[in-house]
Amino acid sequence: MTSPRVGVVMGSSSDWETMQHAVQILQQFEIPHEARVVSAHRMPDDMFTYAEAAVGRGLKAIIAGAGGAAHLPGMLAAKTVVPVLGVPVASRHLQGVDSLHSIVQMPKGVPVATFAIGQAGAANAALFAVAMLATEDAALSRRLEAFRAQQTAAARAMVVPPPGSV
Repeated sequence: MTSPRVGVVMGSSSDWETMQHAVQILQQFEIPHEARVVSAHRMPDDMFTYAEAAVGRGLKAIIAGAGGAAHLPGMLAAKTVVPVLGVPVASRHLQGVDSLHSIVQMPKGVPVATFAIGQAGAANAALFAVAMLATEDAALSRRLEAFRAQQTAAARAMVVPPPGSV
């Protein structure tokens, strides 16, 4: 088995509904990855171990999804030089706005790239990780270009009903 190049971590198993969209993109591009729960609140020692070992394990990016207080992305970023891509997970009461605010409020020196709330954010974080990896992999770069060309073609093929027809 190939070592993972991207880690997809989340604060709890309930975050999987969102974070699976990152995994689907990584699978589509055949990027070796792992997905696991590493809670900043319930298992901080495991989270620190994960972050501190990331470089030695060959991870090139960590996609971290968290809801509510959303400490996971920032805490990981504080303990590793591997780029952390934060995905706010929609919460029950504030629909993920609390998560978004928590992730983007990292102090100077603790960078976390922050993406949209929910499924789109998870997918875009994975595409960002693919783009990072593609800078050193010409074949992956071509596959990413083809993916984007397919998205453009699909957008051009969309048919909008003429005014008054609906």
